[in-house]
Amino acid sequence: MGGLWFEELTEGLEIDAGWRRTLTEADNVLFCGMTMNVARLHLDAEFMKDSEFGQPLMNSLLTLGLMIGMSVHNTTNGTAIANLGMTDVRFPVPVFAGDTLGVRSTVVSARPSRSRADAGIVTLRHEAYNQRGEVVASCERAALMRRRPAEGAA
Repeated sequence: MGGLWFEELTEGLEIDAGWRRTLTEADNVLFCGMTMNVARLHLDAEFMKDSEFGQPLMNSLLTLGLMIGMSVHNTTNGTAIANLGMTDVRFPVPVFAGDTLGVRSTVVSARPSRSRADAGIVTLRHEAYNQRGEVVASCERAALMRRRPAEGAA
């Protein structure tokens, strides 16, 4: 399923990503390497063994990116013009290698663009939850969305 047009993204609409993803240690190591984050809390199992978590934490920016990325296929794929920003990013529960995440998105607000007749601005609340149903990450994302083309428009 492709993304939804601005007109379809009505306030209160809830959209489940419809699929889940299990995170691996390799995902975490690769992401930390690509972003040059060498924090021991993500990469050093021996160091983290005696921490309150007992094991390395998944990089929170990987969790954020995965949460938004998993939502794209049935919210904004092909209909988004641009992301405008993300706010209220939260990570209330730690994520570890082996956790399986799902994503739920809710339309918080939608309004026509004041400067572009062909677009509107939509704010989505994304929530990622683990295999136990615990919310592990959330954020609000504003996106500039395409309006549905008029019938017969090229």
